[in-house]
Amino acid sequence: MKNLHEVSGSETDGGSNNQERENQSEASHNKSPLLSDPWKPCRQPRAIVKECLLQLRCCLGAVCGMEWYGYAALGILMAFLSFLMDLGVTKLLTAHQWLYTKLEGNSLLQFFCWTLYPSCLCAVTSSFSHNICPFSTGSGIPEVRTMLAGIEMPHYLSLTNLFTKFLGLICTLAAGSTVFLGKVGPLVHLSSMVGDYLSKLCSLIRDNKKDKAAGEMLVVAAAVGVASCFGAPVSGVLFSVEVMSSHFARRHYLPCFFSATCGALTFRLFSVWSGDAETLQALFKTDFPTSLPFYPLEILLFAFLGLLCGAVSCCYLACHRWILQFTKTNPVFIKLLTSEKGLYSGMVAFLLASVTFPHFAGQYMASKYTTKQLLTSLLDSRQWSCQSHNASVHSEPEPLLEWTSSGIPVHLSLAFFLLMKMWMLVLACTLPVPAGYFMPVFVYGAALGRLLGEVVVRVLCSGMTSGQQWVSINPGGYALAGAAALSGAVTHTLSPALLAIELTGQFSHAVPVLLATLLANALARSGHRPSFYDALSISKRLPHLPSLKKACPWRDMSPFFCRLPSTPVGQVLGAKPEQLQKAAGPEEVQHVVNTSSETQIPVVDSHETQILLGFVRRSELLMFLRHSQTETLEKHLDEVCCIHPTSVLLSPHNTVQEALNILIVVGAQTLFVTERGRLVGLITWPEMKNILEDLAAEI
Repeated sequence: MKNLHEVSGSETDGGSNNQERENQSEASHNKSPLLSDPWKPCRQPRAIVKECLLQLRCCLGAVCGMEWYGYAALGILMAFLSFLMDLGVTKLLTAHQWLYTKLEGNSLLQFFCWTLYPSCLCAVTSSFSHNICPFSTGSGIPEVRTMLAGIEMPHYLSLTNLFTKFLGLICTLAAGSTVFLGKVGPLVHLSSMVGDYLSKLCSLIRDNKKDKAAGEMLVVAAAVGVASCFGAPVSGVLFSVEVMSSHFARRHYLPCFFSATCGALTFRLFSVWSGDAETLQALFKTDFPTSLPFYPLEILLFAFLGLLCGAVSCCYLACHRWILQFTKTNPVFIKLLTSEKGLYSGMVAFLLASVTFPHFAGQYMASKYTTKQLLTSLLDSRQWSCQSHNASVHSEPEPLLEWTSSGIPVHLSLAFFLLMKMWMLVLACTLPVPAGYFMPVFVYGAALGRLLGEVVVRVLCSGMTSGQQWVSINPGGYALAGAAALSGAVTHTLSPALLAIELTGQFSHAVPVLLATLLANALARSGHRPSFYDALSISKRLPHLPSLKKACPWRDMSPFFCRLPSTPVGQVLGAKPEQLQKAAGPEEVQHVVNTSSETQIPVVDSHETQILLGFVRRSELLMFLRHSQTETLEKHLDEVCCIHPTSVLLSPHNTVQEALNILIVVGAQTLFVTERGRLVGLITWPEMKNILEDLAAEI
């Protein structure tokens, strides 16, 4: 009998020719498998490259698992994308500022330059996103949270979405502080897309493709998104724990820290190589005094600031929920946001730009500053109130110039900024463009803290306190605490406290910043109000149970759906699943294979007792059917197939929320429901997704 090489190498029945071709085939097979195919060009170089790649994989695999190289690649790639995005946005903002300066002396042309530039950018990015990939608009964090909860949403991780969101976000950020939007959320979404592709690549390279959970790279990507945005790895991991994952496994900590550190380090190195920084330092370097950063009695002021930020966050979240509901019910907004997204974005951006025009209301709110310049000026440690009223000071410091350009006191400019930016930010959140909403709230909180600090300094400068022991109060410290407190209250997290410290390097203010953030969170969480991201999930009707549970306190819902998370699974079970008894024959197995699409078929002791023994995989049933066709003796199911025991069993009295938590933690695709050992039904991911979608549809 001929071997495989003889069969592939012989084309005729001639003896000598046949033997010669066999020898040639064997010789080529010994060289490389690629050389056996005569139709592939450059066979020798291809074989050499493949062998080198195989050797490289063996060498890399001997050091650590291939997934660790994926974690490092994720951090480096996201740092490169973040730096490239910042570079493009800086060029566009510089061009806008140059054009505005060149038109100095003609207020009408300056007005059109100031308003039409961001309007056109927002209109273009909105139309581009709507036509190329409608899933690219918004933050992306609610969708990623839903995917981490186990719900599959493949459209949000597509390559088209990655390309569209990246370009659209550059245009949104290039609109400047006029639109007042950020990039944290979209960068987390972009990181999830890159992480998903790297996860697939690692699965193709690894020999063992089942040793990692499917969503682990998404959990790591959430931390990398924040780390590559601010160069803050620790707060990035804490953000992933608090915001992204309903259940953060301990095995995720090391990959998250490793990848986030790679991303933060690469991002800071890019800044050094580009000349923006001299060394690896904090993104917003401050010069707070270290000998006496704050007085002990100032803790009371920081506590008051935390409560004030909590109250402001409740007001902001209420306005945000109202505008989301209004855009979903108003006919005009529904039409604009459905078919005329470009027109709507251009109109809103034009309105916001008109308000911030420097010769109009913008002169009272430092509108010429970019978002980064705003935060840098607000974190200035110098006392603006005393300096602006000191006649001996002839040249004011640069951060104060824009805030006092109108001639009014600085605390009035800050108050006007807070009053105007509140409704402007709420309105900007309705724009159908790729945008982040964390950084604007962070800057808004810094302005709120700065206002309190300047008021305290103004009171001291007016001589209303005795002694000179408080003359070195630092208003920048209040701005730092206010930024962390307000952003933490809006998102219901504590990670902004650590983020504020990492951004500035001011560990001396760790205690007051954490105190203000805790008090703001306590006030914002009272009454079970949904956070900013929860409100987005509810508005988009995403099947995310932690967010949907918070919809009841502020929405008029039916009592059934308010109680659905605590509803027993026995009330939502569907029809009884197809099952096999352990003594099933080929006919019964064939019937179950034809009628059921489940990958795990339950096996019971008998159809009469219904005692669950375990499950058998569908692939094993197909092998059982093939063996039964070739063998003459008929065998039973338990004699050929392996009946796998079930590690987790549900009771009909377990709630829907408990079933969802078990599906997420265990990572199982099917959970069997039994009562006293008898099979009652099963819960699968598609059924759980339908239950959550029904809940979301009723809101």
